[in-house]
Amino acid sequence: MPAGGFSSVTPAGVEFEAKITPIVIITCIMAATGGLMFGYDVGVSGGVTSMPDFLKKFFPVVYRKTRNPGIDGNYCKYDNQGLQLFTSSLYLAGLTATFFASYTTRRLGRRLTMLIAGFFFIAGVVLNAAAQDLAMLIIGRILLGCGVGFANQAVPLFLSEIAPTRIRGGCNILFQLNVTIGILFANLVNYGTAKITGGWGWRLSLGLAGIPALLLTVGALLVVDSPNSLIERGRLDEGKAVLRKIRGTDKIEPEFLELVEASRIAKEVKHPFRNLLKRRNRPQLVIAVALQIFQQCTGINAIMFYAPVLFDTLGFGNDAALYSAVITGAVNVLSTVVSIYSVDKVGRRVLLLEAGVQMFISQVIIAIILAFKVKDHSDDLHKGFAILVVVMICTFVSAFAWSWGPLGWLIPSETFPLETRSAGQSVTVCVNLLFTFVIAQAFLSMLCHFKYGIFLFFSGWVVIMSIFTLFLIPETKNIPIEEMTERVWKQHWFWKRFMDDDEVADVTNGDIAKKNGHANGFDPTSQL
Repeated sequence: MPAGGFSSVTPAGVEFEAKITPIVIITCIMAATGGLMFGYDVGVSGGVTSMPDFLKKFFPVVYRKTRNPGIDGNYCKYDNQGLQLFTSSLYLAGLTATFFASYTTRRLGRRLTMLIAGFFFIAGVVLNAAAQDLAMLIIGRILLGCGVGFANQAVPLFLSEIAPTRIRGGCNILFQLNVTIGILFANLVNYGTAKITGGWGWRLSLGLAGIPALLLTVGALLVVDSPNSLIERGRLDEGKAVLRKIRGTDKIEPEFLELVEASRIAKEVKHPFRNLLKRRNRPQLVIAVALQIFQQCTGINAIMFYAPVLFDTLGFGNDAALYSAVITGAVNVLSTVVSIYSVDKVGRRVLLLEAGVQMFISQVIIAIILAFKVKDHSDDLHKGFAILVVVMICTFVSAFAWSWGPLGWLIPSETFPLETRSAGQSVTVCVNLLFTFVIAQAFLSMLCHFKYGIFLFFSGWVVIMSIFTLFLIPETKNIPIEEMTERVWKQHWFWKRFMDDDEVADVTNGDIAKKNGHANGFDPTSQL
């Protein structure tokens, strides 16, 4: 969401005036550092779990299997529930924290929720870096997970609300860009710390997570809360002042009045989670939940969590495995930058559908290579094929990074109406973390049992999600959040049947239908 204007377009076609303001850019960049912490946590776990000193101290059984390949085949040497729990406990904690984060986001504001996330991150980093036993290590990961729950709840909402409409997509993807930078940073750190003799390299890897944790905490102290959040909490004058500041113009009255009216309607909803289940909110809820399930079922987090472990399993050796993980991390960052520049130009649907084809082809090719070249007790993957596997994984990662990665967060955050936005974002984060936990906890066991078939399993899901996108995900490019119902859901071939007229405020004299005017969607046929 680089910089732009909150162009809430009225039915008459009048845009709210807004300028490109430096404060919006700076605020969005600082808020998006929550993604940096999340990404570092994702990337660091795979690196340290492939370090012999770390395994020897906390997972001696796995350490013995990696030292003696004859005990178990290549595909099964890392199959250990405790090892998987080290990675997955973070996401289970995040899942629980999300419910509390929904309350703080609504009652205390987006900014304070981000600050709470920063404190959780710092506490978790200290425990992990100083861990003396497995219990201390897991508790540290749980605290980090609480930080993830609070950050993932507040940051996407904050970015969608503070950014102007025409660049909302790009700005929101700053969160995902920071996730990918965090993963790359973790991979680079792991590559360096793995070479440290003395057995303390893993402590440095876990401890350096303090850098993004401090950035998020300081950023939360410096940014302003979104006008939507301030108005929602009854601080109208402050909300108006912030709106004037971030839009760079004094002509903010029409937008301000729309936000006040939206807030008034939202306050009439006493039970946002119950309201979320109402028929008129069905499209947003179904799409938000589906996006989170599909995002994890691409298999991306399995690769990002365990990239060094995966490459080591394929016979790369420890150094080569960490180096290959750095390459995929770099591709991840660069491809997310592509998304920032393209999402508000070519639209959400085009990116999702193109990526589906690219991910499917790359996963099938990887499966074929592994089926013929990597056996349970093969010593090595031929250099030519090893390079091809890395290229195909990079092809897969790049497709995900400019589509399902950022858009899985962007689309839900821009489509829920204000009265259910906090609850909707809570459900979105909750489902995402639930399936992230499942994949993290199960992947190494699935790799052991499915072997090369694991990539065919994920490619099957890619086909399903591409069909879902083609028929049921509408285009939301350049549509103001408050106008989604009229301009998107009511125009969609399938979802329009859920937009009952008696549930939406009357539209008279060209006024915006406020009551449902925060939902979202668009006719897919109009975009293809």
